[in-house]
Amino acid sequence: MARLRVGIIFGGCSEEHPVSVKSAQEVARNLDIEKYEPFYIGITKSGAWQLCDGPEPNGENSSCRPVVLSPDRSVHGLLVLEQGRYRAIRLDVVVPVLHGKLGEDGAMQGLLELSGIPYVGCDVQSSALCMDKSLAYIVARSAGIATPNFRTVTANENIDPDRLTYPVFVKPARSGSSFGVSKVSRKEELLSAVETARQYDSKVLIEEAVVGREIGCAILGNDPDVVAGEVDQIALSHGFFRIHQEKEPESGSENSTAIVPADIPAESRSLVQKTAMAVYRALGCRGLSRVDMFLKGDGEVVLNEVNTLPGMTSYSRYPRMMAAADLPLAEVIDRMVSLALTEKSR
Repeated sequence: MARLRVGIIFGGCSEEHPVSVKSAQEVARNLDIEKYEPFYIGITKSGAWQLCDGPEPNGENSSCRPVVLSPDRSVHGLLVLEQGRYRAIRLDVVVPVLHGKLGEDGAMQGLLELSGIPYVGCDVQSSALCMDKSLAYIVARSAGIATPNFRTVTANENIDPDRLTYPVFVKPARSGSSFGVSKVSRKEELLSAVETARQYDSKVLIEEAVVGREIGCAILGNDPDVVAGEVDQIALSHGFFRIHQEKEPESGSENSTAIVPADIPAESRSLVQKTAMAVYRALGCRGLSRVDMFLKGDGEVVLNEVNTLPGMTSYSRYPRMMAAADLPLAEVIDRMVSLALTEKSR
């Protein structure tokens, strides 16, 4: 039987480029090459597309060749430049291993929709919705899911620090991995925090600091057949959780530890999983997502954010939560690909 031709897109122009490369490397290590013929498509930090032998940082592999993913449905795949001419490579499915802007915000998904190639993960609408935390909160609230109180600040808007109750978190509305996020405990710190967030997005979110445990739940599947992984918990020694900010994240965080399974009562664990699935469905997610939440002292679960293309590195939360639910990454990949092909055939 012929192997499925799988395009694995990694890298990208966002600040999360290095994390994407590491995620793709872990996917490559767990990909069953008896089932799949992989085509590694790297996007450099400057936006150049290259077909490579494997996932390498910013096109460092000298064997990489210029390539484009054609929006022409008759091509249904790649156009790779070889000896001055373009050769077409038909793909059966694409696995976008991208994080942040132009990766999980609907832009890549739109290109894949134009191309007609089945792809893993959320569609254009849900990707864009989940990427914008303020919009995700509005939709989640309409479905009866608790969210932090928040307000948004646009690019040219001024804000009066005296009108807020502290502490608050200031963050880019459309970014990930804690880039540009600040905890503000005093009004004198607010304007500086807003400017820091604006380095990553013109739209800034200011939200109340929720007092509770930071927890997450990995979700896999298409509605109505959705599977929740094990619940994890972020244990902090100080400060706040800043994922992928360390110089050597493989060796661990300087202030946090992910505990899987979370050290919470069984009824809380069940509620967290049910809430994560409710968020997933309310925001129209498919394929996979990681839903981050807070578990308050009174037992209430509050949405934090949704990651539609969560990290797949050796130290990432999503694969660890799935592994704890007896779903190793190789099986998760199989299921994601199967879901993408099934969704496209409907």
